[in-house]
Amino acid sequence: MPEATGAAVRAATATGTATHCPYCALQCAMTLTPEAAAESGPARLSVTPREFPTNRGGLCQKGWTSAQLLDSPERLTTPLVRDTKGAPLREASWDEALDLVAGRFRVLREERGADSVAVFGSGGLTNEKAYALGKFARVALGTSQIDYNGRFCMSSAAAAGNKAFGLDRGLPFPVTDLDDSEAVVLVGANPAETMPPLMGHFDPARLIVVDPRRTATAQAALDGGGLHLQPAPGTDLALALGLLHVALVEGHLDTLHRVAYRAERTVGWEDVRQCAARWWPERTERLTGVAAADLRRAAAALARARRAHILTGRGAEQHSKGVDTVSAWIDLALALGLPGTPGSGYGCLTGQGNGQGGREHGQKADQLPGYRHIEDPAAREHIAGIWGVAPESLPAAGRSAWELLDALGTPEGPAALLVMGSNPAVSAPRVRRAVERLRALDLLVVADFLRSETAELADVVLPVTMWAEESGTMTNLEGRVLRRRAAQAPPPGVRTDLEVLHGLAVRLGRSAHEFPADPAPVFDELRRASAGGTADYAGAAPELLDAGEAVYWPVRDTTGGSVREATGGPERDATGGGAEALGSPRLFLDRFAHPDGRARFLPVEHREAAELPDAEHPLYATTGRQLQHYQSGAQTRRVPELLAAAPGPYVEVHPDTARRAGLADGDTARIVSRRGAVLARTRCVPSLRPDTVFLPFHFPGGGAANALTNPALDPVSRMPEFKLSAVRLERADGGGVMSPEEAV
Repeated sequence: MPEATGAAVRAATATGTATHCPYCALQCAMTLTPEAAAESGPARLSVTPREFPTNRGGLCQKGWTSAQLLDSPERLTTPLVRDTKGAPLREASWDEALDLVAGRFRVLREERGADSVAVFGSGGLTNEKAYALGKFARVALGTSQIDYNGRFCMSSAAAAGNKAFGLDRGLPFPVTDLDDSEAVVLVGANPAETMPPLMGHFDPARLIVVDPRRTATAQAALDGGGLHLQPAPGTDLALALGLLHVALVEGHLDTLHRVAYRAERTVGWEDVRQCAARWWPERTERLTGVAAADLRRAAAALARARRAHILTGRGAEQHSKGVDTVSAWIDLALALGLPGTPGSGYGCLTGQGNGQGGREHGQKADQLPGYRHIEDPAAREHIAGIWGVAPESLPAAGRSAWELLDALGTPEGPAALLVMGSNPAVSAPRVRRAVERLRALDLLVVADFLRSETAELADVVLPVTMWAEESGTMTNLEGRVLRRRAAQAPPPGVRTDLEVLHGLAVRLGRSAHEFPADPAPVFDELRRASAGGTADYAGAAPELLDAGEAVYWPVRDTTGGSVREATGGPERDATGGGAEALGSPRLFLDRFAHPDGRARFLPVEHREAAELPDAEHPLYATTGRQLQHYQSGAQTRRVPELLAAAPGPYVEVHPDTARRAGLADGDTARIVSRRGAVLARTRCVPSLRPDTVFLPFHFPGGGAANALTNPALDPVSRMPEFKLSAVRLERADGGGVMSPEEAV
């Protein structure tokens, strides 16, 4: 650790370190304070929530226990190397490990070309690491083969937002704007389990939850007098069209404000109006299963609210038609005049901790920093100038995440892969195929702090720092740029991801100054690289971030004009402390980001999912998260308290459906799709649709829900269809014990 960084850590831990939770994009504020040192080792950090606009002094169970992993006995502290395929991993020095990786990368590039080496990143990396990883791929490796797990998370909403508004920011308004909303439609989102502190911003009586399951969020709405619309999986698009039809024919769109809004601020309404005209309530009911009376009630509640919001989540996005589905909900929001109207709006609930910043700075296959497109000549020239390379040396767009994983180890695909911050051996669709491709690589390199399921497959494992041991910036779901501060030094032998990239880049022939190991110069370069782009961080100077956490992108360079664009002055609710917000906490108040300043209605039509239930696979399966676990579970499954509360895979089934399969509550079921089978404990849930089963996706091996999921891709976003696969239920043999052959 550099001396300056070490001094900062020592100063911070003397009084406690203000930072943010390592998990979801709500980025709840917390303080880490060292407890009394134990005789056997260093002090453990205790977690205390901080007052902050997103979490208001609250944390979920994951946040409260987040520091427990820092001294986990399963922590990686030494590089591991596998001498030959099938041999066990053994300890190695850093020089040996990095020399091996760089040497193998160099040989593969010489023999098979630059695209023989690929990179897979993460929406959990800091902005600095995401930026450096994209630069490393394109400059040090020269490969086009880079993508990240955020492709599985928010890519459909990002594509739809860019089409409609000309800009993709999860929430184009502060979370606190939801406090006064008189109607909030949550589509395919379950914040009561995935982002519990967010629930404090909702009035349950004003919630309209769209979900095939009666989730904890849907139950909160029902208990408080709100609504739960329970469509069949894969029919959210038709439901949005049905709601728009009701709003249209019942006169809710005829107010002077809404007529003027559509005329002055949008284009394309007539085409969308014609699409909606075909989705009368009874037709919508036949397809979705949502009663026509509930459609009318929901449309009226939304239309009569003076302040209203429509928020989409993964349930709307993770489909082979996810972009069109999100576009349909945006069309409804535009018809009602919500986006860009103070106190109202459309937004997407970003999932991963840096899901917003992670997709802005170059680790997507088609993207350069600042949310620039890699095929844009002007973008290439700007970034090449920052990086000191020729524009023509930058590769073109590469494969998207699933396409990249599916090509690994094939004659036409990459032979080596560097994975940083991701666990595709659990999180990828059709996961057993993904594991096969990972095993087929000549070289798999994983940088991680625990032996994840992907690390167990690796030829080289590089131990890296955890969140409380590193500094950097994160961007939360509001587009607010936040400080991640180091609270303690990492264990001896552990390096940061930036140090790993620095060490590899130098060994590959790049100069040391091109890939700094210190996050400060990386962020400075990121700011310059993003300047003028859609996601402009140029004005996010470190002193402004240190002065208060009220900096939102886009924030232009202060030397080129005011950074207070689009704010109109102090933003008390946005900052939580009376400070003046910098950048744009509320976007689109005057104009949208298209050149003409107008939003685009996008006519879309319902179409069937990539696969539907049939006689052999008569049920819909859908997947999601549960309260105690996060993403692939590689971290949360190692926290005893969380694992005790949620110890393993389960399948939610309607009691009648379970009975027909010969299953009772607690039995082990085999769930079979066209791609494989998993085992899970049966949970009989009377509120579930009889045609639907649900599985959490946090577990590996024989209980890996993603062994069932379909990698059919959205044609625009390249998002796989996680949320719908056709399955059947069977009673498992073996007395409920998962057999070895069922394991990955």
